[in-house]
Amino acid sequence: MNEDIRIHSWPCSYYLDTSKQWVSGRLSLTPVAIKFTADKTGELLVNFHLSSISEIKKESSNLIFSSLTILEKSTKHWFSSLQPSRNVVFNILEHFWREQLLSSEGAGAEAAALQSTKGKELTGLLTGSQKRLEDTAKVLHYQGEQFDNIMRGLNKIEGDMDVADRLLTELESPSWWPFSSRLWKAPLETKPKETATVSDSKNQEGIIIRIPVIITHRTDSNVKPGKLTLFASGLEISDCNSQVIHRFESKDVDDIRVHTPYEISVRQRFIGKPDTSYRLLSAKMPEAIPILEMQFSKKIQFLEDALGFVGARKSPQVDLGTSIWQAATGLLGGVVQPSSPVGDREGVDNDQVQLQKQEKISQEEAKELKQILKKLKGLALETEAELERQDEALDSITTSVDRATLNIDKQNRRIKKLT
Repeated sequence: MNEDIRIHSWPCSYYLDTSKQWVSGRLSLTPVAIKFTADKTGELLVNFHLSSISEIKKESSNLIFSSLTILEKSTKHWFSSLQPSRNVVFNILEHFWREQLLSSEGAGAEAAALQSTKGKELTGLLTGSQKRLEDTAKVLHYQGEQFDNIMRGLNKIEGDMDVADRLLTELESPSWWPFSSRLWKAPLETKPKETATVSDSKNQEGIIIRIPVIITHRTDSNVKPGKLTLFASGLEISDCNSQVIHRFESKDVDDIRVHTPYEISVRQRFIGKPDTSYRLLSAKMPEAIPILEMQFSKKIQFLEDALGFVGARKSPQVDLGTSIWQAATGLLGGVVQPSSPVGDREGVDNDQVQLQKQEKISQEEAKELKQILKKLKGLALETEAELERQDEALDSITTSVDRATLNIDKQNRRIKKLT
């Protein structure tokens, strides 16, 4: 991810301690730093890392009203005249500062534990692939549940059509009518219903991902922290107390716009009343965008500032199927079944020197990679089986829909004759 990308910027004033005066300019937030640029001179007056911040506070005094202070190491920076409001800027800065601290602590702990090796890199890549495949399986499972519900609905329609057929038969030739043909008709044989070839689905819905977000609704001044939860059936926006603000079902979402790698907007259109739209900003948004792209592939739109993120994210994926898997297979084979070197003595010595320089995969890492590969294989086989089952369900749905359409047309014609 490009560290120079601008997440947000606000017009404000900065108190320059050297000249004892307020300077107008723009306060900018990047994924890792905070910057302030003066309007008149274009000079960069403030530039410090988020991890160096000790405290962010809202302060005021007799001389300074509605100010925002940032304590960076031993230096205190004062910002005032913030637009659209001080609370908006405070919520966004505090969110990214906290997330940066959490990610820095996690990265520092990993770096202090052990140096990165090829085995760990491969393990991380395969773990990411496994998580993505699990998310896909959840979405596919929910799609299968929808097919199950459709089949149950079609079976109910067939049952209703049978009842309608019996009632219409009685209306066409009542039993009290002396010339009724029903007196000489044998009882109708009940046709066995075609049972749905789909399994019972669970009502419980799993959470794919949940991230903290800054929520903007309608106006830029209406900003508050909350959470974004992605389900297989849609997405849910809630506040800090887990109270649901709004839930979008998949069919309700009309478009999702990715403004930056950290900011999206979700909208549902209406006729005759205002649209329902929420703008969501989060430091964890790059983790949720790939899932949104998979769920709403036809409704998601990447704007100009987010196109670089798409290219940077998709380009490594091209090599995943070749270089990573080939490297994993080759390295595992070299650890589990090492082959004897072939060639002259000088070539063998050169190979040994290169092997000593390169990082090797330990037996434990090889076992871990094997386990992950087995899980990936199992997930792939289960996904394939589910896809085949859904193909059969689609065929059954198509047949049932055609049969129900014919029955409905037939009963409609009979009803018109009676009226």
